Amino acid sequence: MNGPQAHWLERRLHLNHGPIDLIIEAFGDAGECAAAYAQAVTRFQTVLTELVDELPELRRPASLDPRVFAGPTAQRMEAAVSPLAQSFITPMAAVAGSVADEVLAALLAGRKIDRAYVNNGGDSAIHLAGVQSMTLAIAGTGHGLADRITIRADDAIRGVATSGWRGRSFSLGIADAVTVLAATGAEADAAATLIANAVDLPGHPAVERAPARDLAPDSDLGDRLVTMAVRPLSPTEIAAALDSGLAVADDFRRNGLIATSALFLAGQNRVSGSMALAAPNKGRGKEVAHA
Repeated sequence: MNGPQAHWLERRLHLNHGPIDLIIEAFGDAGECAAAYAQAVTRFQTVLTELVDELPELRRPASLDPRVFAGPTAQRMEAAVSPLAQSFITPMAAVAGSVADEVLAALLAGRKIDRAYVNNGGDSAIHLAGVQSMTLAIAGTGHGLADRITIRADDAIRGVATSGWRGRSFSLGIADAVTVLAATGAEADAAATLIANAVDLPGHPAVERAPARDLAPDSDLGDRLVTMAVRPLSPTEIAAALDSGLAVADDFRRNGLIATSALFLAGQNRVSGSMALAAPNKGRGKEVAHA
């Protein structure tokens, strides 16, 4: 594996190390932004190695009694999944969002930045100061929905994450995509995983599944069946699967675990909370998250 890499994509900073691939952009005074970028690069040097050091325990199921981890990113992961541990979940469900949170914290430390984001493959942590706002693109999912939402500084939202069987990670459900907005990237990531798992039709013959261990021997999901393909479903079946996921999303929202979420499957969608799904526009703010 190559070591940590850093280079520029026009005005955005790109950091890569193994499976971690970050796009970072900060807005504000040029000197402050330059110092912030340098801080992010410095912090990024050891993020992956810290996680690898604690990987065996990070792959173990969480419980309502949080465990103690040495690394700050691992601590973020455990804190995000522990409140959700009534269901099977491991800290790995929050790894992408937690890395985004950790690098954003380093970017901002001691700096005066108007707004910024760290996008880790679509799971993002954002910063908004004063009256700033940011526009995000969420969950296109091939349905003609290149949707935009705007988050403002006074919203209690600083994280966005998307999960589903078509994504980078395994899913136990059949959602094309579930996008969650929450207080942190880690919390959004963990919740999106469980909501996407709940969008399901257990045992349905149109859903092809395989043990996670057969596809990735070191998967934290072990022998649990993950979705490989979803053949055409009836509108009634699609609605039933989405409603199952929506029940979980609504429960998370009522308990203050997320702010809002949007669920997508085969051309239908459900929204829990307030999330205006609009067509692409030229609104103010920076587009940061693509599902």
